[in-house]
Amino acid sequence: MLRRPAELPAPEVSIVIPAFNAGRHLAETVQSALAQSFASCEIIAIDDGSSDDTPSILHALGGHVRWERQQNSGASAARNRGTALSRGRFIQYLDADDLLLPDAVGRRVAALEAAGADVAYSDWQRIEEQADGSFLPGEVVARSIQDVHEDAEIATFTSFWAPPAALLYRRRIVDRIGGWNESLPIIQDARFLQDAAIAGAAFVHVPGLGARYRVTRERSLSRRSHVEFARDVLRNAQDIQRVWEARGPLGSSRQAALGQVFDYVCRELLESDRQAFDAALSALYRVRPGFSLQWPKIAGLAAAALGQRRAADLMTLLRRPPASRRALLEVTSREPAR
Repeated sequence: MLRRPAELPAPEVSIVIPAFNAGRHLAETVQSALAQSFASCEIIAIDDGSSDDTPSILHALGGHVRWERQQNSGASAARNRGTALSRGRFIQYLDADDLLLPDAVGRRVAALEAAGADVAYSDWQRIEEQADGSFLPGEVVARSIQDVHEDAEIATFTSFWAPPAALLYRRRIVDRIGGWNESLPIIQDARFLQDAAIAGAAFVHVPGLGARYRVTRERSLSRRSHVEFARDVLRNAQDIQRVWEARGPLGSSRQAALGQVFDYVCRELLESDRQAFDAALSALYRVRPGFSLQWPKIAGLAAAALGQRRAADLMTLLRRPPASRRALLEVTSREPAR
């Protein structure tokens, strides 16, 4: 009587790599995953409809990587598919041009197990592309969430960020989050970290370099389009505000955090997107009543676009309550002074 062979035990860690036209760096990224000193890993790559040699690179890796191809749907959709295929108790997301140091996964697993935490984050380093196409080591980012704010939700919403390569998630928190937000095309990695905090994740810092974040000359949407980045930040802030308000009145710390982000969006979108600017300004006044805008940068931009007199009118209106914003639109819609 023939017996079915026993299935191999599930790996402890699933390394999920979304890949879109990633041929230039993908092999090196996968090699950094294969080189982990922690033995119980599986590598899952999702080709997100690439038109370059990404599929052939993955095919050449043979049995080292489990992969499949999907219609182009974005990095978050690719990560969600990779997560659905994964079997590990821990999930390491890894962008297709970033690198893990050999002991990164092992040290993060040990830290999570020792602390009973949900998310481990290590220090990370930028490696920056030069004009000749080479990469040189850049800044090492070594800070804890508590360096930003004692409340992890506020810290991750404002200025604490780390690339996916620097973060290891326990599966239970990934399941609690419910997936990557596919409606945010640019800041989805920041939002996933925020969602972990909102879901009640316990974080543990793993000191020491654990990841290298590649900054290519064409890489980041946030670097290519500050306008699109700011719009994504606005959508995210509006969503986070709804989440926080559903729990009850906003405290002063959350009001300040929202005000900080809406303030940034106003500065970025004044010239380029009047509708989004007005939405951010309205939100800013709601979370910080009586806030007075005194922005030298905005005053200078307005003067260049409208002339000194109309710029002065604009700054006066910006300092008024929300009811004055219709007048603001009338001022900014006139032809520039000659």
